[in-house]
Amino acid sequence: MSLETGTEPAGASTAVNVRVRMTGSGEPEAAIVTDDGPRPTPGRGKAVVRVEAAGVSFAEVQMLQNLHPFPPRFPFVPGYDLVGRVVETGPDVTGVSVGDRVAAMPRHGAWQRYVETPAKTLAAVPEHLDAALAVALVTNGVTAYQMLHRSTSLRRGATVLVHGASGGVGMVLTQLAVHQGLRVIGTASPAKHDAVSALGAEPLDYRTPDLPRAVRELAPGGVQAVFDHIGGRGLDAGWAMLADKGTLVSFDSSVAGYEGGQWFRPHVPALRRTGARWIARRLGLTRGRRQSMYYVKPGEHFNTDLAALYRLVDEGVLTPPIAGRHPLAGAPAAVRALLEGSTVGKHVLIP
Repeated sequence: MSLETGTEPAGASTAVNVRVRMTGSGEPEAAIVTDDGPRPTPGRGKAVVRVEAAGVSFAEVQMLQNLHPFPPRFPFVPGYDLVGRVVETGPDVTGVSVGDRVAAMPRHGAWQRYVETPAKTLAAVPEHLDAALAVALVTNGVTAYQMLHRSTSLRRGATVLVHGASGGVGMVLTQLAVHQGLRVIGTASPAKHDAVSALGAEPLDYRTPDLPRAVRELAPGGVQAVFDHIGGRGLDAGWAMLADKGTLVSFDSSVAGYEGGQWFRPHVPALRRTGARWIARRLGLTRGRRQSMYYVKPGEHFNTDLAALYRLVDEGVLTPPIAGRHPLAGAPAAVRALLEGSTVGKHVLIP
């Protein structure tokens, strides 16, 4: 076992660990609480990371509403992703050392001062990079990067539609697509159209009654790709917008209108449509169009693509906006902001 020196007080292995817990479904002000607990000790193959910044995402909103497809049991510590520094490693850890600055995507557990996580899933983070900006690219950035570069193959000058272009994934995806020389049509509420335009995209109200027709007016031949986080019937609209040989990528599903506990039901329509269109494509019935589902996961590609995103930040290509920096006790306010949809960019907790 390796323990840090010089950066933590004596007795650090038993130091207090401030954490945020989600105690059940309901309103964030009542169901999200902050308390203390012991600092974790790393098990075999694991490391303890002192968190510098943890992201707040719609995954936590879905968990709060008991509508996430892979829900941990209440009570639990939320937090999909984090950036921090390794302070202790357990037995059989290789490839990471005490003092390394790293990113992780544990999917829950990041909203605390210290996190125990598998060492093999840690990715390097440049020393000079702001922690909030760095964590904004862990889940959202890699999702955007991989959908654009691994789920599709688009040539310069192609037109794409990005749903939720003012959101955490959408803003990064839009910046990446514009940098690649793509024309981007981005849906957002009218109040956020200026932010979408500033990214180099053409804004469109997502509540437009006949959205496929509005898109076809901007791109008569259809778009080469649609990136959809709505799911359900929204995937039918996205399919109608595609040009021949175009790609529809589904990367989430709206939980609006579903009751708590129906944790997987919002995602069933996307699964059914993806399967049906795969069969139709094999039968030559889709004019070359295809639909796929995307889910971000750690691994070799994740680490490689996150490093590429950090280089783009250094080059001035990419600047993920930070909507708010909150202490751990401010987690309910951050989740409330996401529920209300009133802000642009990523909310981040700073332990």
